[in-house]
Amino acid sequence: MKLKFGIIFLILFLNNLNLFSQSITNNKLIKPEYLKKGDTVAIVAPSGVLKNYNGYILKAKDLLKSWELEVVIGENVFNDNGHFAGTDNQRSADFQLALDDKTIKAIWCARGGYGAMRVIDNLNFEKYKENPKWIIGYSDITAIHNDLHNNKSESIHGIMCKSLEKIDVDNNESISLLKKTLFGEKLSYTTEGNNYNIEGNSNGQLIGGNLTLLHCLLGSESSIDTDGKILFIEDLGEYLYHIDRMLISLKRAGYFDNCKGLIVGDFTDIRKNTTPFGRNLKELILDIVREYDFPVSFGFPAGHGEKNYPMILGREINLEVSKQQSTINFSN
Repeated sequence: MKLKFGIIFLILFLNNLNLFSQSITNNKLIKPEYLKKGDTVAIVAPSGVLKNYNGYILKAKDLLKSWELEVVIGENVFNDNGHFAGTDNQRSADFQLALDDKTIKAIWCARGGYGAMRVIDNLNFEKYKENPKWIIGYSDITAIHNDLHNNKSESIHGIMCKSLEKIDVDNNESISLLKKTLFGEKLSYTTEGNNYNIEGNSNGQLIGGNLTLLHCLLGSESSIDTDGKILFIEDLGEYLYHIDRMLISLKRAGYFDNCKGLIVGDFTDIRKNTTPFGRNLKELILDIVREYDFPVSFGFPAGHGEKNYPMILGREINLEVSKQQSTINFSN
């Protein structure tokens, strides 16, 4: 009898061990290979139309060439379909070709604006999974980052080609950090503290991006699971009550229930409403997450501000937050 129970216990133990092992494996994301000299980068435009594009697309091409990389530009990048850089099918086609092409090692999005949500359902990531590559962008590109995360792949939240228009690329920290990220140098950031910070130490996969996009993707296949993860948010040109409404929507959807941390990036050009909201941005955010026990770091330089430090979405990070400073260490 004892032997029988012992065998049953061993079988149950091994089954649980196998399930635990599968869980770890399933949680592991694809990590594209870092770039090396001679690799090819594709520039595509999945979102807004590129008006007066010569200043920044040529600048982006020259920049990549200076890093000793080859450059291809999507066939439909310069198309004009009203608000968009070509029709949905044209923008999808350029992106899909870049995803499927084994010779392309990174895809750099030309700009954001609006349009990525209209093409993400057209994209197929099966060939991408066989030959993964870095996909770089922010703002509207959050829609693509979300889909990549749900397809178990890392990606890079970072500066885009249009961002180069008015900057000195040879003396810009966001650009130099993007190069280091693409070529595999370890990422680590220490930022100035804030009295509003909620102190703590946490570990988890970094996810997130533009708050408006995260909100718009709720309830769809492109919404992301935040359990055990650290969320980053940023936005541009919103009223405080809009920001409050979006965060309340995320909260009601369970975004913060098992979240391990919150990193607040730039919220630029906040609009003034005729009725004062009664709280500033930081007070608004803290009011929404006050019942949760995770660190909150304000003022990370990423988003639509002057600085846009690259972050590897999906990568495990350690987040240490105090009133004096915040530190983010990315795992290798």
